[in-house]
Amino acid sequence: MRRPAPLVLALALVLAGCGGARERGTATLWVTRDRGAHVLYTGTVPAGLTAMQALERRADVKTRYGGRFVQAIDRVEGDASRQRDWFYFVNGIEADRGAAEYRLHAGDVEWWDYRSWKGRGMSVPVVVGAFPEPFLHGFLGKRRRAVVVGRSDAARKIARLIHATGGSTRGANVFRIRPQTGRFQATMSTDGRVLFVISTADAARLAANPKLARFHYEGLG
Repeated sequence: MRRPAPLVLALALVLAGCGGARERGTATLWVTRDRGAHVLYTGTVPAGLTAMQALERRADVKTRYGGRFVQAIDRVEGDASRQRDWFYFVNGIEADRGAAEYRLHAGDVEWWDYRSWKGRGMSVPVVVGAFPEPFLHGFLGKRRRAVVVGRSDAARKIARLIHATGGSTRGANVFRIRPQTGRFQATMSTDGRVLFVISTADAARLAANPKLARFHYEGLG
């Protein structure tokens, strides 16, 4: 499963309005480095703000190209010579638009990560580290039906965590539990459906402690 085109560096377009929408509740903001290995900030922000507004409320942000590109967060700067920059996800899905174009919904997880973009690292369409997202809130406030494939006590617990339904996997986001060993991973289809794959042993660990996936691009803590 793959996305139709690689996404570029996290852009922060400032063309969106300054005021927040009339959205109640809060969203979560994370700032990390090196694929989530180092956590720099976690906290909450009001829903209704754009992703850029939320970031600027909690961090010192430096932009370039007329505000279109996030160059630095709290003095951690992008470096073209080293091929390292800031990227952002919403609910574990790599953003496909500027941070000023995405308005946060209640429950969203906005995650900025400073990392290398060498080789195939330019685009990472979806990660497991915001679990149980993106199954709960999806992207742009649009949630797909979720289905768990697997039969075990862990599968039933995970189905409750992600509000999964039964039935066909057609058109749904899928959480698949397999007996084989392997790292907990996420991929995305060309039509935007998410597939999480996890081993039976790791599914039991995740069901017991969903935070084990937090901040990871793949695998569990």
